[in-house]
Amino acid sequence: MSAFAKPENALKRAEELINVGQKQDALQALHDIITSRRHRAWQKTLERIMFKYVELCVDMRRGRFAKDGLIQYRIVCQQVNVTSLEEVIKHFMHLSTEKAEQACNQAQALEEALDVDDLEADKRPEDLMLSYVSGEKEKDRSDRELVTPWFKFLWETYRTVLEILRNNSKLEALYAMTAHRAFQFCKQYKRTTEFRRLCEIIRNHLSNLNKYRDQRDRPDLSAPESLQLYLDTRFEQLKIATELELWQEAFRSVEDIHGLMCMVKKTPKPSLMVVYYAKLTEIFRTSDSHLYHAYAWLKLFTLQKSFNKNLSQKDLQFIASSVVLAALSVPPYKHKRSASHLQLENEKERNLRMANLIRFNLDHKLDNGEVLSRSNLLSELALKGVLSCATQEVKDLYHLLEHDFLPMDLASKIQPFLTKISYLGGKLSSAPSLPEVQLSKYVPALEKLATLRLLQQVSQVYQTLKIESLSQMIPFFEFPVVERISADAVKYNFIAMKVDHMKGVVLFGNSGLDSEGFQDHLVILAESLNKARAKIHTPAKRAPKLGERLPSLADLVEKEHKRLLARKSIIENRKEAQELLLLEVERNAEMRRKKQQLIAEEEEKRRLASEIEKRKNQMILDEIHDKEIAQAKALLEDVGKHRKKKLRKSVLDGENVTKQTIMEMALNEQLRERQEMEKKLQKLAKTMDYLERAKREEAAPLIEAAFEHRLVEEKLLHEREQQLEVELSRQRHDGDLREKNRLTRMLDNKIIFQERVTSLRQVEYDRRKVEREDQIQQMLHTRKREREAMRKTMYFVQNEEEKQRKMEEEEEARKREEAERQRKIDEERRAKLDEIAEKQRQRERELEEKERKRRESLLGRSSNGFSEPTVGSHPLEPGAVAPAAAATTASAAAAAATTASDAAATAGKYVPKFRRERTEDSGQAPPPEPDRWGSSRQDDPTSQPSDRWRMEDRRPSFGGSSSRSTWSSSRIPPRGGSGR
Repeated sequence: MSAFAKPENALKRAEELINVGQKQDALQALHDIITSRRHRAWQKTLERIMFKYVELCVDMRRGRFAKDGLIQYRIVCQQVNVTSLEEVIKHFMHLSTEKAEQACNQAQALEEALDVDDLEADKRPEDLMLSYVSGEKEKDRSDRELVTPWFKFLWETYRTVLEILRNNSKLEALYAMTAHRAFQFCKQYKRTTEFRRLCEIIRNHLSNLNKYRDQRDRPDLSAPESLQLYLDTRFEQLKIATELELWQEAFRSVEDIHGLMCMVKKTPKPSLMVVYYAKLTEIFRTSDSHLYHAYAWLKLFTLQKSFNKNLSQKDLQFIASSVVLAALSVPPYKHKRSASHLQLENEKERNLRMANLIRFNLDHKLDNGEVLSRSNLLSELALKGVLSCATQEVKDLYHLLEHDFLPMDLASKIQPFLTKISYLGGKLSSAPSLPEVQLSKYVPALEKLATLRLLQQVSQVYQTLKIESLSQMIPFFEFPVVERISADAVKYNFIAMKVDHMKGVVLFGNSGLDSEGFQDHLVILAESLNKARAKIHTPAKRAPKLGERLPSLADLVEKEHKRLLARKSIIENRKEAQELLLLEVERNAEMRRKKQQLIAEEEEKRRLASEIEKRKNQMILDEIHDKEIAQAKALLEDVGKHRKKKLRKSVLDGENVTKQTIMEMALNEQLRERQEMEKKLQKLAKTMDYLERAKREEAAPLIEAAFEHRLVEEKLLHEREQQLEVELSRQRHDGDLREKNRLTRMLDNKIIFQERVTSLRQVEYDRRKVEREDQIQQMLHTRKREREAMRKTMYFVQNEEEKQRKMEEEEEARKREEAERQRKIDEERRAKLDEIAEKQRQRERELEEKERKRRESLLGRSSNGFSEPTVGSHPLEPGAVAPAAAATTASAAAAAATTASDAAATAGKYVPKFRRERTEDSGQAPPPEPDRWGSSRQDDPTSQPSDRWRMEDRRPSFGGSSSRSTWSSSRIPPRGGSGR
């Protein structure tokens, strides 16, 4: 949060921090004031703060801070003053570009400074060693240290500005300018990766513009200005992509332009369409799409001929020649013979897509492949008069390749024309937007076409021809190249020929096995065999018998019955689900109603609180108003003491007079007094003016007389000073001549002394130079020994660290293995205890089942008339047997618990707390008592102490002093008793 009450204080504080070198604190202070909610109203101070803020961001290369600040400033300026935001963004981009250029100049100056004759003289041994180890040049290292950080920041600046200005109708021009500058940055420094990202960013902005149409301040593409800006940006993108030779990105740019034109359903200016088709020709030529390249040239020719009024005849001939040669460069055969259905569909879709890009209207009812074809293209050239505008060499070449039949002399007649065509071309003076026309780039395709035409015509004349003769007839290529060309032609059924290298001949015409009738011979054979088999082995048609179907009727009835039962259960389940759903809906409605009721209550509380607050505020305002009225009356009385008559006449009602009224009256009185004082000053100034004019009129003749007298005196003084200066100059000249004659005698001695001093200094210089070289060599050896010692020390330290790390890893592995082993032991112990508990529970269930059966048998006998046994006669009296059985069971449980706890403690196992306490209280376990079957509890191999205490742990949940198991065991009679 900002701690400044006014933005001016924050700006002043930031400047103070910058002066003492604390730029980070200054940046943070400005960032806090920009992002504060207290200063959301635009003012001029905020603009000055933003200028200082972006300067700090650029100096410290803080792109994220700059982005946050610009986004907040855009929120402030969007509806008030967009021009301020535009100025801040321009200043931001200017600073970033300037810093990047300074870094480039600094790196270039550093490179020039290192360009000396002796490369080892100005370098230290450390620099030489670094250059040998890293393998980098000085320029690469300087670029990485100086230029690359500023290039990254400049690229981040462009991205930030484009993100802030996207889809903003008020800043469309600035958005377009930023995009153009970013394109120029990528072009100047060959930044291909950044160019692809930039194109993707602009493409996403346009897609978001179409997706979110209800956005505020959204640009309207139907407006001519907006459409022109977007088109200019896309065309600049297309130009830069072709200059950087990013042909895939250039093609995507063409698709963007076409999509934009389809979106607004408007055709751009002819000048832009010329650039569009010119770039399309380059893209299709690079991708070897000769047919689309020729169609693009045809559209370009049509545009130039229709809209370019300054087109000269020579330039028109060059363009027409390019169109004709591009059409002739298309292969004369189709690539559909061996294509699959999927490939044909893809080719059809591709033709439709390219035709839309070239804006060539297609009839969808026809086959698109037949419309965009070489034959139709040549027909278009003849209909539109393109051939008539081409040069004579191109016309003759066209007739030779398309109409004349010269199987023996075709190559020899074509070769001179190809030689002439290869020298034609140049820059079009009357069409500067078109690329330079070079007809020589069509010569390889024309040579291939001439070879195909010659092979086609020779195949109509000859059946067999020697390879040597054919090689002599085709001077363009060697025979292996001709063989590859003929293989493609045979593949697409343009010609039929074979090459027999053993006999050294070329065979023309179809052979028997190459006939189309034998392509599906296996399918035809299979169909014939199936027909013959059907005629020989006729399938017997037997009528179905009713007896064969009757046994399955019962199964059908059973299945139908089961299906109906399943359907009934499904219906019941659906009804239950529907009822549950209704209950859930009612419950949700009740919850919503309660929630709305709570919200209404909260709203009512807030309304009452706001009304109370308003009443308090109104009371405070009333008190303030009363105080102002009292102050106004006091001020009225004070002013009335000085000017009683005037104020009492002007005051109408003392109670209605406020403080503001009294202040206005006082200000009016002061203004009147000031006007009276100004009138007095004007009158005084006029009087002084008259006096000053009179004094100057009297003093004018006296001043002229004094001036004439002074002129005469100064003239006499000047003549005397001039004569004195002449005499002094003559005397100085004579003295200088005498001094020269005196010093001439010492010239030889001076030269001898100078040579002696020079020789002594040269000797001293040589001696010091030798000493300096010895000192440098000694320093080099010393540094070398220090480096060797440092390497040894580092190697020793690294080895020690590696040993320590290995020991720690082994210790960790040992600890993990120990923990894993302990965990496995614990799991096995728990599994054994669970197994023992399960056995005990099973045994108890068996005992309960026996007791239940015994009770049922006893109850059955009592109902048959047996009398109740007396207390003294029956051995199993309930009042006496139950306590004894309970005591027996309790003593057995205590003994088992004691034995289990001792065994667990001895084996190092876990013993429950209550068992440990029971063992400690008893001190020594009582001897086990024999059960009713005559055996002790410990002697039973199936009974386990752990099961016993687990059962006792569950018994208290039934309530009462004695458990169900104890009660059940007391009812069991001894073996052989009357109870059995």
